[in-house]
Amino acid sequence: MSKTSYIVATIRPWNIKMFKEVIRHYPGRWVFVDKVDDLTLDFVQKVKPRYIFFPHWSFIVPKEILDAAECVCFHETDLPYGRGGSPIQNLIQRGHIETMISAIRMTQKLDAGPVYMKRHLSLAGFAEEIFLRSSVIIAEMIKEIARKEPVPIKQKGRPVVFKRRKPSQSRIPVKIKNLKNVFDHIRMLDASGYPKAFLEYGGVRMEFSRPALRTDSIEADVRITSRKR
Repeated sequence: MSKTSYIVATIRPWNIKMFKEVIRHYPGRWVFVDKVDDLTLDFVQKVKPRYIFFPHWSFIVPKEILDAAECVCFHETDLPYGRGGSPIQNLIQRGHIETMISAIRMTQKLDAGPVYMKRHLSLAGFAEEIFLRSSVIIAEMIKEIARKEPVPIKQKGRPVVFKRRKPSQSRIPVKIKNLKNVFDHIRMLDASGYPKAFLEYGGVRMEFSRPALRTDSIEADVRITSRKR
């Protein structure tokens, strides 16, 4: 008897680790992809997956792939609130302390597909800590979707769209209001693969990570490099 096949496509280290340690041991045949060039129509047709799961994928998935298999992505907002890029950073910047992870069927319209399920996610800690927490929750969501095959439900409510942040926005703003805002700015960018919070002065660039908010100060690691001109 043949096993049901699934594909998991992701590029972030926390999701890769979760696949290797947990997801690949779920019932069925689990195939891993971490390079956009490997996810071709020919590849998908050979694997014949029941689902393609995208825990953290920063590339546009072609329509031919969306049509060939049921594609599921995971977005860290309570959709339709927060469609668009940089959800964790946009949420923290807006003062949110928790959010939902929405598992949705992927369509050609970004983050607009019907919802399979939602799960709570705390926004406490550094960005990488949040992503590590989310990877555990997403692994459980993948398991439940593969086992129960739920029918996704159309999103309800008025969409709120987030803009994807640019690397230049990692600069600590001159007019930032208080220490809490500085702390949030540093922590929301403190993850592998993300541009760190920074300041530039003269010929040097200072990048900040691992912030600790004290009563009247912030302690953080700083990396100082020559400024590129």
